[in-house]
Amino acid sequence: MVSAVMAKLFESIGKLGLALAIGGGVVNSALFNVDAGHRAVIFDRFRGVQEAVVGEGTHFLIPWVQKPIIFDCRSRPRNVPVITGSKDLQNVNITLRILFRPVTNQLPRIFTSIGEDYDERVLPSITTEVLKAVVARFDAGELITQRELVSRQVSEDLTERASTFGLILDDVSLTHLTFGKEFTEAVEMKQVAQQEAERARFVVEKAEQQKQAAIISAEGDSQAALLIADSLMVAGDGLVELRKLEAAEEIALQLSRSRNVTYLPSGQGTLLQLPQ
Repeated sequence: MVSAVMAKLFESIGKLGLALAIGGGVVNSALFNVDAGHRAVIFDRFRGVQEAVVGEGTHFLIPWVQKPIIFDCRSRPRNVPVITGSKDLQNVNITLRILFRPVTNQLPRIFTSIGEDYDERVLPSITTEVLKAVVARFDAGELITQRELVSRQVSEDLTERASTFGLILDDVSLTHLTFGKEFTEAVEMKQVAQQEAERARFVVEKAEQQKQAAIISAEGDSQAALLIADSLMVAGDGLVELRKLEAAEEIALQLSRSRNVTYLPSGQGTLLQLPQ
């Protein structure tokens, strides 16, 4: 008797647990979460993609009939490398870094016309198109000297082009800009030639300065010779004697400073201690 009652009790608990599990599964399948910075588009099997965009939080849907498609609406970076040609037909390798995000209220149209991988389908093609058009307006030298202008024009044209696909570009910047091997070698040869020209100009200027110094020195020697000749004509041998006295005074001064020289005055008896 007791065993029969217990069996029925366990059977009832099992049925209740099964019912709760089925009910929990149904409820769980009818709920979906949208994380921060994301939005959801609802696809209905009978009515298609819904125009309403679902925001952040937990939401209900009809199981099997409706399906949520989650989109990341935060700014995301993407690098797009492009090889194109400049106005003077030089090969240019450019890498463009883009910060992009979709327009929230256009997510249903983006999902319907492009798909979930809209960035893979849209950004490489429009970036290549815009870069080729902008770079073709500038010479290779202008791409270097007017890089800010090039970047601004690329940003303006690309932002306008991306808006037609429902995309917002928060930032567009040129992160890499190089030229072909031939152009790089030509630039290096030009720099070497400029350095050689600067070196040759320095040598010429140095020689000219040395020439001017030699001329000035020769003119000074000539003027000194004229002055000495004039003095000899006026003073005769007196100038020569004066120069002798000045030279003797200088020699005596130098000798007096030497420790190895002893001065013996003339006309006086000097006792020297000579060895025996």
